[in-house]
Amino acid sequence: MERNKMLNNEKHLAKYATRDKDAIRLDEFEEDFRPNYFRDTDRIIHSLSYTRYTDKTQVFTHWHNDNVSRRVIHVQLVSKIARTIGRALGLNEDLIEAIALGHDLGHCPFGHPGEKILDEISMKYEGTHFNHNVESVRELMVLENNGKGINATIQVLDGILCHNGEFVQNTYNPIKKTKEEFLNEYESCYVDSNTNKKLRPMTLEGCVVRISDLIGYLGRDIEDAERLGVLKPNSVPKEIAEVLGRNNREIVNSITVDIIANSQDKPYIKLSDKVFKAIVDLKNFNYQNIYYKANTEESIGFYTKVFNELFKYYLDNIDNPNVSINKTFLTSMTEDYLKNTSNPRKVIDYLAGMTDEFILREYENFQNKK
Repeated sequence: MERNKMLNNEKHLAKYATRDKDAIRLDEFEEDFRPNYFRDTDRIIHSLSYTRYTDKTQVFTHWHNDNVSRRVIHVQLVSKIARTIGRALGLNEDLIEAIALGHDLGHCPFGHPGEKILDEISMKYEGTHFNHNVESVRELMVLENNGKGINATIQVLDGILCHNGEFVQNTYNPIKKTKEEFLNEYESCYVDSNTNKKLRPMTLEGCVVRISDLIGYLGRDIEDAERLGVLKPNSVPKEIAEVLGRNNREIVNSITVDIIANSQDKPYIKLSDKVFKAIVDLKNFNYQNIYYKANTEESIGFYTKVFNELFKYYLDNIDNPNVSINKTFLTSMTEDYLKNTSNPRKVIDYLAGMTDEFILREYENFQNKK
């Protein structure tokens, strides 16, 4: 009875929305009164990887300003924007929320520079790529719950895998997938760099989160950059500002309204040509004026040193019970994880899950032991 009440809103969903009955899981489980995607959100926000969002870099690392966004703020902004679009289009908000809140769980310390460094380490030692979207799925499918995973739905895992807002499109068309097709795509991301660039969500809700990821950071990163003095106020070029606005509030509103107007009752999510061009131009502006300036060559050199030296230290001491990788990670993992995971992969998983503060503390401890 309670479950039926919680699913009452489904009768108002649009034709192309994802229903609770469509949910696919890797393993069978005992249902309770919560709908499938609602339950996934519960499991995500109670996960340890979600807790660690609080001290993970969004764009700016160690700028010592409490008003600058961290990763936890970004995922909440994405969730709110995506649910706004989803509600206006009659889509499944529970599914949207789960994807949005889980989409960056696999981000490692120091944001995208850290991701690039960890990818280089992974290729050197494992011959596989490291991408934060893939690691986000791995967190939920493999690492959480002491190596048992949380058995999230394929729809949520797929939305997370395919969320990357870096690849901007004019139209987002979902593509139907089986459980096996999703798993093949996930595995392919480790060995083929092109797979990650071609990913398409299996649901409209996943498409909404993907564009909302972009909406969630474009304007907010500009405001953060202005707050830190990286950008001067009102620096958005006039031709872009005339379409999208000059501040985060206006940018979020302009893109959201445009998506809703162009996507009603459609089996896809669409931007108008004018807004799409302005988004591409604004993204390029952000790269040139924010992202390329957020970290100095000196800081990236330091991050590279931290990752590489700690990786080698953990790998060389993988069986040492007094080293933190054992004390805080491996001793709590299942026998299945320990047997079926290579030592380099264990270290990569450990490093990827760290917060900025923790990896710096670990590096300081390591330096003191020399």
